[in-house]
Amino acid sequence: MTNIGVDKGLKKRVVNKLKVFRSKKTGGWYSAFLCLVNQGLVTLSFFGVGVNLVLFLTRVLGQDNATAANNVSKWTGTVYLCSLLGAFISDSYWGRFLTCAIFQLILILGLVIISLTSWLFLIKPNGCGDGILNCISPSPIGTRLFYWAIYLVALGYGGHQPTIATFGSDQFDEEKPKEKISRAAYFGYFYFALNAGSLVSNTILVYYEDGGKWTLGFWASTAAALLGLFVFLLGTPGYRYVKSFGNPLPRVAQVFVAAFRKWSVPSVYGQELYEMDGSESSIKGTRKILHSNDFKKLDNAAIVTEEDRQRPVADPWRLCTITQVEEAKCIIRMLPIWLCTIMYSVIFTQMASLFVEQGEVMDAMIGHFRLPAASMSAFDICSVLMCTFLYRFMVVPLAGKISGNPKGLTELQRMGVGLIIGMLSMVAAGVTEILRLRRVIPGKETSSLSIFWQIPQYILVGASEVFMYVGQLEFFNGQAPDGIKSLGSSLCMASMSIGNYVSSMLVNMVMHITTRGSRHGWIPENLNNGHIDRFYFLIFGLALVDLVAFVCFAKWYKGINLEDSTKGGDKESQLLEKV
Repeated sequence: MTNIGVDKGLKKRVVNKLKVFRSKKTGGWYSAFLCLVNQGLVTLSFFGVGVNLVLFLTRVLGQDNATAANNVSKWTGTVYLCSLLGAFISDSYWGRFLTCAIFQLILILGLVIISLTSWLFLIKPNGCGDGILNCISPSPIGTRLFYWAIYLVALGYGGHQPTIATFGSDQFDEEKPKEKISRAAYFGYFYFALNAGSLVSNTILVYYEDGGKWTLGFWASTAAALLGLFVFLLGTPGYRYVKSFGNPLPRVAQVFVAAFRKWSVPSVYGQELYEMDGSESSIKGTRKILHSNDFKKLDNAAIVTEEDRQRPVADPWRLCTITQVEEAKCIIRMLPIWLCTIMYSVIFTQMASLFVEQGEVMDAMIGHFRLPAASMSAFDICSVLMCTFLYRFMVVPLAGKISGNPKGLTELQRMGVGLIIGMLSMVAAGVTEILRLRRVIPGKETSSLSIFWQIPQYILVGASEVFMYVGQLEFFNGQAPDGIKSLGSSLCMASMSIGNYVSSMLVNMVMHITTRGSRHGWIPENLNNGHIDRFYFLIFGLALVDLVAFVCFAKWYKGINLEDSTKGGDKESQLLEKV
């Protein structure tokens, strides 16, 4: 018996030593850096298709402005909707590493098909689609293949982005104070890498595509995606892996079913509710979540009745742990905050559609060089890159001294500021359009107003992204329970998805209402006959209403209370409750 006890003790010490050794050899900034480089290259490949898609649809496939803008919104919406699929698979079944690798392969397949399709079927004659030389009508098979390919790209990129965001943050251990700070900084650098990759797409690739060299641009995107996959696989031995936690849908459903079955059972105090003994959680590999006092009827799912005591094994559809109940509560709390971010995504999506169409009918000449309208988004990217560093090294220290929060502003405060700046970008875009219409060249579709008048609206959108999207990434990833971290990251992209669909719906509604009778409508084929300035101001008004709702929900919100985070007092969770 003594030898057995010694063997067990020795085995335990060896296992602990191996864990310590393993933790020193995996994760950290080197592994996170590879994830950042991968994100930059994959984003470069994605935007090599997406940033100029509206012009490809009008110039090569022959679609009108409103139809092309709608198709881009639907496609972009699908991209971000696929993020939910990728997050669900990574959290539930495959794990984050495998999910990232597989969705990158899907992205590469879509890019290869796009490159071949444009070369063999669509770019006829060679060099067409440059705004001067018209392409012949596309063949049905070419059009069909092109749409299949761009939606494969949507699936690949959509499934990859939220997973790589969470996988990169996994390289830091939240239980270690220094690594927790690094983890928070990672999300800012993640968005920086995303925009650094898209900067190349919005300058170099846009230039070649705008000049009719579409196939070259698509092949360059394919090469970037292949390089990104190579960099990602390069770090395989040194990554810190987090196992999947199982399908969260049954866990959440069990809470609602059990609570409904015990709806009439009298409420009890929190300490009397059912929870597993010890440090082990009912969701294996995750931390326990402490009880909260809101949504009290859901607590009924954790009440132990006499019938539950008589069962030899607990029935999860009748009795749930506090952690399970709180996981469901976290989802309910985050939902209204997430809904309020959709209107911002409506603002953001205008940059890929109406901003480009607006720039196409402005004076884009610099000497003998014509600046591609889509390349104006480079000002948005530069604004993001500059504002990321300004926020990190100026705003955070200053706001930290004032508020006492080491992060400077809370995530909810940052999101609110981002929404306000985004609203101002719509005002700037509307004013630019008013000035453009005043300087329309008679007999032509263009205006003598310089395209550089668009710079303020792009810069404002970029500044708003630093506050809104980085804030969203930190908020939803940090507030999501351990079992659905990737799903939390995907909520940021999901709001973009719904925002694109809402934008498409708004365009359809506005065109339906404003084209009654013999009127051209606000967004006609010839923008000189329309009023997209009014559409911009409409979005501003809707966003103003959304801002009021966001402030109300942000004041109501209560942060997640994890068991480990309560040791020693966690000021951050208290600060999260404030707007």
